[in-house]
Amino acid sequence: MIELRHLRTLIALKETGSLAGAAAKRFVTQSALSHQIKELETRISSAIFVRKSKPLAFTAEGVKLLQLAEDILPKVMETENELKQGLNEENHLLRVGIECHSCFRWLMPVMTTFREQHSHANLDLSSRYLFDSLDALEAGSLDVVLTSDPVPNQSVAYQHLFDFEVKLVVASDHPLANEVYVTPEQLAEHPILSYPVPIERMDIYRHFLEPAGIKLGPQIHCDLTMMLLQRIACKDGIAALPSWSIKEAHGLSLTSISLGKEGLIRPLFGAYRPNNSTGKLAQDWLNLVSKEGLKRNTTA
Repeated sequence: MIELRHLRTLIALKETGSLAGAAAKRFVTQSALSHQIKELETRISSAIFVRKSKPLAFTAEGVKLLQLAEDILPKVMETENELKQGLNEENHLLRVGIECHSCFRWLMPVMTTFREQHSHANLDLSSRYLFDSLDALEAGSLDVVLTSDPVPNQSVAYQHLFDFEVKLVVASDHPLANEVYVTPEQLAEHPILSYPVPIERMDIYRHFLEPAGIKLGPQIHCDLTMMLLQRIACKDGIAALPSWSIKEAHGLSLTSISLGKEGLIRPLFGAYRPNNSTGKLAQDWLNLVSKEGLKRNTTA
């Protein structure tokens, strides 16, 4: 049976790109990690990564398990938080809404640090409200929202966390791959791979194509970042992704290109109700998010 520890090991392998790095991240010896990987490969009767590959490249079976890990682990963490809150009503709960599909992965270290600093608090990280998150915040169903599209409201305060670049991602042998930047006209009618969001919510459409009067090409939905990147590598289409998502393309032959000569720069804000009882927790959470986001964008 595939266990959660196996899935966490796969995430560590992907994030570090090596057995030694994954072992350090999981706080086990490299020998113990190798034994765990061998155990998993025996259970599925297949290798999960290509031996001696640099950077570490996953097999098709390994990629499939990675997709499972990226889907399951955030749900496990969310359920744990909900159960803890139900068992201990004295704990404080900070309910965080996220409008960005690709944020979950890089927020995991923030969640770990927050829990270390606030052992008394529970953190509920969710995208269940998605683009209705600000309404849910105002209604009291959420305590904090991460958004790039602030809406003025007297009961809600906004804290600018950092700016990030949305870049075009294509296969390395795509006709656009050698461009330093692309114009809206160059993307006319190209198939667009994206998360399952409405066209009018897509940054590449609202802030790049639509102002130039260019229509979006056929839209192909993918639920997971890894799946989306794989399909780009197979030249099923192109995609516009935050710069941090491109770091997940381990072993895939992809190229990122600026959208326009100046690049497409977007802000990330933290929205919260300043007079709410969780105001202090919200501020601490947002400060950690800002610090992690600035670090990732600086090293992109």
